Amino acid sequence: MALSSRRRWLRNFAALGPALLVADAAWYEPQHPVVRTFPVAGSRLGKRLVHVTDLHFKGDSAYLRRVVGQINELAPDAVLFTGDLIETAPFLAPALAGLRDLKAPICAVPGNHDDWSRADFSPAQTQFAQTGGGWFKDRQVPLFGGRVVLTCLDRWLASRRLMPVAGALNIVLMHYPAWADDVLHRYDLLLAGHTHGGQVRAPFYGAFVTPQDSGPYQKGWYETRSGPLYVNPGLGNFYADVRFNCRPEITILEV
Repeated sequence: MALSSRRRWLRNFAALGPALLVADAAWYEPQHPVVRTFPVAGSRLGKRLVHVTDLHFKGDSAYLRRVVGQINELAPDAVLFTGDLIETAPFLAPALAGLRDLKAPICAVPGNHDDWSRADFSPAQTQFAQTGGGWFKDRQVPLFGGRVVLTCLDRWLASRRLMPVAGALNIVLMHYPAWADDVLHRYDLLLAGHTHGGQVRAPFYGAFVTPQDSGPYQKGWYETRSGPLYVNPGLGNFYADVRFNCRPEITILEV
């Protein structure tokens, strides 16, 4: 390439680059979840669990249908949801309508926005129970004949009385990743959301800001005193419908 052509190409890129970044952050990334697959160390049950979180449903039914379709194509044995289904009560009914087509048991715990919405989540409990799961608060739930036990936390203090079950794969569902530092016992796996991965992440730096009760855990895998923790960056957005270097995520856990 001639020197003049290279300069012209660089000028064009400099002019288009910011527009491309804005298009990526405002249009492409928020609408295109990535699927990540991880084997859970030491487990050989032959089951596939899907972890999703932080839908923050605000009426985008088309996006929810695509997400549900993606999850169904993965043929999970159970879907584990770690909070913030909605932000305000009027969106609960359409969110549940969109989730009705999921073809797997849905086991869910609430997040802070679910609590702040003051919505009546009894319809969620009824609907999810019909799938073989439920909307769980501070209780333990056996799956697959007790080979997997979910410890579903709504308040971290409940972790003081709930203990891992011997002989089972013990998984904690919680909204806030910072709780990993307060759980007294060691588990095989802890799953959390809440952070959205920061939504906007700088390469080689990470999130510029994460919400309270994130602790040092932004996105991905961490080793904690309570066991390995996975922080899912969520399906939806809060404050602004933008994401950069932080696509929504559907996580497959092979157990």
